[in-house]
Amino acid sequence: MTRLLEGRVAIVTGAGRGIGRAHALELARHGAKVVVNDYGVSINGEKGDSPADEVVAEIKALGGEAVTNGADVADFDQAAAMVQQAIEVFGGLDILVNNAGFVRDRMLINTSEEEWDAVIRVHLKGHFAPLKHAGTYWRNEAKAGRQRVARVINTSSGAGLQGSLGQTTYSAAKAGIAAMTLVASVEMSRYGVTVNAIAPVAKTRMTEGAFDTSAMALPEDNSPIVAWLASEEAGDVTGRVIEIDGSQICLEQGWTHGPKADADKRWETENVGPALRDLIAQAPSPEPIYGA
Repeated sequence: MTRLLEGRVAIVTGAGRGIGRAHALELARHGAKVVVNDYGVSINGEKGDSPADEVVAEIKALGGEAVTNGADVADFDQAAAMVQQAIEVFGGLDILVNNAGFVRDRMLINTSEEEWDAVIRVHLKGHFAPLKHAGTYWRNEAKAGRQRVARVINTSSGAGLQGSLGQTTYSAAKAGIAAMTLVASVEMSRYGVTVNAIAPVAKTRMTEGAFDTSAMALPEDNSPIVAWLASEEAGDVTGRVIEIDGSQICLEQGWTHGPKADADKRWETENVGPALRDLIAQAPSPEPIYGA
């Protein structure tokens, strides 16, 4: 196996199980030193035991280096301390893989305020807080003349890109992550940081209750793409969202400008309908949401 990440320092959030665990192990196999973060929650966000120590033990058994971190990544101070742990233990930080999350699937009208807040918090704020603190470190390093070859890999979802029936909150959070990725990729480029996102498909705790997972890919099928995006080789790839489904990778195109009409003056209400229908006729039909 190539050692694409030899000596590089990585944080992987939500790395105790599933896709995050697979990412942590793959990065370690390629030589990265890994902070294995896992808060230890159930599929619906209830606190429990964290398996992060087991992942650290697996990495060490491979001959790698890893430490456990139990931060709630959506807690601003805990996210800052997690970044600081990587710096203090391993001497710096080069790679941030934002992966932590859980689901509370409901149809929109059945979703409670608490469920909405919890899912938006862990996914959206749980991406923002680590990225904010890692980004601050990378900016300071660049200003001090020690610019690092830094990489961020966020975790969106097909639910956030195309929508998913019964997952309004989760879809909204994952769509927000995709947009955050686009903006951060531009803002952080001056500090030597690339920011991309993946939309993984895999048989995990999050999918087993919602879909028929019998033909789904395995969590580890997503991790080689993450490992490459985390490497120094990937410096020319940023601001991209990549859907992964087993052996298939798909470069998502996202929102783009389509057909347009210009009235050359303020629109009259009665003219909007015919104009908009004409534009819709010119445009391709949207992809159906998952589960529709």
